[in-house]
Amino acid sequence: MTPVLLFSYGTLQDPAVQRANFGRLLEGTADQLVGFMRSLVEITDPEVVAESGLTHHPIVRASNDPADRIDGTVFRITEDELVAADAYEVDDYRRVSVKLASGLEAWVYIAA
Repeated sequence: MTPVLLFSYGTLQDPAVQRANFGRLLEGTADQLVGFMRSLVEITDPEVVAESGLTHHPIVRASNDPADRIDGTVFRITEDELVAADAYEVDDYRRVSVKLASGLEAWVYIAA
């Protein structure tokens, strides 16, 4: 089975969120998202707030400036875990494929 690469700069790095959504802790490596700026979005889904413990989550938007970089973690997950991540993310996010600073291609959730 080919692993899926998922870059997280926010709550998917939290062990409690990983256990709730994937039933396990994920192993990952540090990487950077290039050409994006980070802000916060209010989360109103009570299930997501309960899992993360936060009412505001990080969110990124393209800046197209390569000097703008977001630190995070790239995880190797399964297709089923990617579906679970899609279900966890609220409608403010959409999943896109990006090239990370390391050169890896990975999925990431950005502003919808």
